[in-house]
Amino acid sequence: MGVVEDSRINGLTLCLWGKYCARHGLIYPVLFHMLDTAAVAGELWDRLLTGPQRDTVAAGLGMSRAQACCVVMFIAGLHDLGKVSRFQACEPVAWARVSDELRADAGRWRLMRHERASVHALVGILAEMGYELSGDASPAVRMAQIAGGHHGRFPQLDVHGAASVRRVQVDLGGRLWQEIRYRYAAQVRHLTGAETVPGQVSVTAAVLMTGLVMAADRLASQRKVWAPRADAPAYGAAQHFAWARWKAREVVEESRLARIDLPVLPFITAHPHLRAPNPLQASILDSLPQLADARGAGIVLVTDGTGAGKTVTALEASRILNDACGSRGLCFLLPTTATADAAYDTLCGYLHAHRPTPAVLTLVHNHSWLNAAYSDEMLAPGDVPTCTGDDPHTDEDDDDDCRPPGNGGKSGTWRRILPDGWVRGWDRALLAQFTVATVDQALMAALPVRDSALRMLSLSGKCVVVDEAHALTAFSRRILLRLLHWLGSLRTPVVVLSATLPGQTARELLYSYLAGAGHRRRDLIAREDEFTVPYPGWLFADAATAQTAVILGDVRTRHAAAQQRTITLRLAPARYRRLEVPARRARTGERLARIAAAVAPVARLGGCAVIVCATVADAQDTYRYLQQFLEWPAGPQDLLLVHARFPGHCLERALARVRTQLGPFGPRPERLVVVTTSLLELSLNIDADLVVSDLTSLARLIQRAGRLWRFEQAWQDERPPGITPRPPWIRARGPRLTVLHPIDHDRTTLLPEAWAATDHPYLQHASAHLLTLPGHQRITLPEQAQHLVELVHQSGLPATWSGPLAALHEQHLAAERAEEHTSTIHLIPPHDRVASLADLHRQKLTAAQAATRPHDRPRRVLASYRRPGHPPTLDTAGRFPLLQGPHLCPAAIRTVLQHTVPVPSAWAAAATQDHQSPEAWQQHPLLADLVLLPHDPDRPQPVQLGHHLLHIDDELGLIHGETAPAAH
Repeated sequence: MGVVEDSRINGLTLCLWGKYCARHGLIYPVLFHMLDTAAVAGELWDRLLTGPQRDTVAAGLGMSRAQACCVVMFIAGLHDLGKVSRFQACEPVAWARVSDELRADAGRWRLMRHERASVHALVGILAEMGYELSGDASPAVRMAQIAGGHHGRFPQLDVHGAASVRRVQVDLGGRLWQEIRYRYAAQVRHLTGAETVPGQVSVTAAVLMTGLVMAADRLASQRKVWAPRADAPAYGAAQHFAWARWKAREVVEESRLARIDLPVLPFITAHPHLRAPNPLQASILDSLPQLADARGAGIVLVTDGTGAGKTVTALEASRILNDACGSRGLCFLLPTTATADAAYDTLCGYLHAHRPTPAVLTLVHNHSWLNAAYSDEMLAPGDVPTCTGDDPHTDEDDDDDCRPPGNGGKSGTWRRILPDGWVRGWDRALLAQFTVATVDQALMAALPVRDSALRMLSLSGKCVVVDEAHALTAFSRRILLRLLHWLGSLRTPVVVLSATLPGQTARELLYSYLAGAGHRRRDLIAREDEFTVPYPGWLFADAATAQTAVILGDVRTRHAAAQQRTITLRLAPARYRRLEVPARRARTGERLARIAAAVAPVARLGGCAVIVCATVADAQDTYRYLQQFLEWPAGPQDLLLVHARFPGHCLERALARVRTQLGPFGPRPERLVVVTTSLLELSLNIDADLVVSDLTSLARLIQRAGRLWRFEQAWQDERPPGITPRPPWIRARGPRLTVLHPIDHDRTTLLPEAWAATDHPYLQHASAHLLTLPGHQRITLPEQAQHLVELVHQSGLPATWSGPLAALHEQHLAAERAEEHTSTIHLIPPHDRVASLADLHRQKLTAAQAATRPHDRPRRVLASYRRPGHPPTLDTAGRFPLLQGPHLCPAAIRTVLQHTVPVPSAWAAAATQDHQSPEAWQQHPLLADLVLLPHDPDRPQPVQLGHHLLHIDDELGLIHGETAPAAH
């Protein structure tokens, strides 16, 4: 029989199952699921992929867009062909429906994962259909690997071994099984129209195709898609495919993955909090459209002072690049979860200004469900999917129960930018058109982890913005360079933002992107001067020609003058000593006494101050000391402690208060002192009257100085109603940053041992040295920022530095090289150095094993409060029980996570059986690894884990101590 006859009713056997639901007794033919996936892939090609992505695939296959679309649908439909194998016998009920002839022809087959069976079976089938079968890069091999990669990894393929015709005939069933697999494949090819055979398959095209196949498979695998047609299907393949094409439009529409165009708005309408673009933003608006229209995609690097409007600049640059390049959407990458939450609020406002456009915005980081946008009444209960191991096709992928909230107009307005349950899944949220994420989520695309192709697909179709690029360590920056290389090869527009990025680091980012676009690195390095980014200013380099364009000099001068602020930098020598006993009063010259003296006028006369401590323990000591020894006229609410070792719900509430009260629109309190750690130094749009900081690198000090009088210029032009004038005593002194300089008895720098993990000692010693030199006690921002950063971070040794400082400098460079080397070990290869697609997954790292930062992953601890005769609870008041049932609803899971605290893994290494999470949590990926800390609410005592003592205090957060080492 031919493909036409096979497409009719009873033309092909439908007794082989692809989806099975034991709970409802539903069995769905594998051929129908293959056709469903092909149909969804075609719809995603039209509505998810952007023009540049379609061009990349078409060029990579050496054919037209229309032909490439057919091939993509064809290969997507073949993804589950490996289920036509011993896989059928895995479910006895479904196996019983398989015909007697096929059951008798099993032979000596063996069980293998169905995605690997797809690869082995497809190599020979595709070769019979005319696909070239030769080396690792031949079309038959790569197409088979694309189909087999739909579960997230590219399998290795041995065409002369396990994938040979002889082995396939033995391992995957007898002649009838071979025949039905070929007829299924031929039917999918016939219905998708993929008659043209590609002569090549490039690596970039293969990665994008694999990501698309993965997305299509997961959409088609939702139970609400296939279950209604699972009972006694009376359709032929052609009739079913016609229905599947119609259904695919509905499925993609409901997923809200279809790309949209935001309406063109005037600048002040898109950014209603601004009256006009600043000179740098105006320069982007004037120059970038012509550059992007003429040259196409490229990379924009923006350097500007803190608080000068880089986020708005990035939004406008992204809009311009998307319009010129054909990409759609935005992925905003931040260094921390706190800064991602802040950027999420900003992007919400930006998209809200474009209403009623149905834009979707997702927040993607490890603790995104702690964000109020994902947990408050705007979302229906039970709408957050959970994942269960390796199988991505779980019952939780079905969101039949998801309903929009019905509490009036406000919820309906916000619902436009909230994703539905499917897109909000952890491995799919990056697919949304507009995304805010921690940079780690994007860096995973450059590591050999499952679903890396899906991440690359998600990133490549939109403009990628890397904010606070200076905050990345050498380890993370090395991964970013590889990611930029791939984005350059995919012609993805990129915007990089920084306030304190060393010039050589900025050039490395540019080189990597352009090298990925096909330019030789040695040629780029020879033009080093052309890739020097003005400060403040911007540089654009296009992927096609690698030519650069920069901000005009007079515009840069005018912008710098408009942002100019002179900061007094006072280096205060201080002897470091822990508080130890809460009632102890610090002696004159001690660190705590210096801090109290600096903020005493705030307590007495009013104002808003921020104290940035090196460690959480120092922040807790400082808070307790100020609370006890300063007089607060309005009570303890004038003093706020914010650090990362608070339970999630407490930290989110504290950060929201800081962002509101110290933000640009207020209401600003008469008096507030925030004691914090480096948590607040990045991307939080706040204004402080004065800042006190422990010694740290000069780049971080400049970041912290950027919070001083941040909105002064804007408030002079137009003061919002909630903003009160600065106190007279503050205005008389001007913006001042007090840097606490830890010293020894001879007044030389003596860094506390506990600060070793905060910065490399060289950066702290060099910063202290610079601040003691003449001319550095008052700095003018933004003019001097880049010069000071270069002095500390340059690869060559400054001429005035010698002795111990020179030795520390060499140690610092060696440490950075070691980080880069360690990071490089796990990177995927550049796109032009990939032979077999399996090279992208040579190392089978899980997301939990793959490191995007140099330190180990933290563990999360959870306080469990237990009273005799009562069930354990999550709080001292006993309001939230510690739910332990086998089926926790998402709301309960969210509540548990909101009460957890991250700690270094070493602190929980000695956890015993008594500290394990309940048995019902062991199968949940976010709950299984939690460490319980049993607390008695009536007798607070620390929990001992090895020599670590941990106690969660309602006011101070997690308190850490250590027992004395045992005597020998």
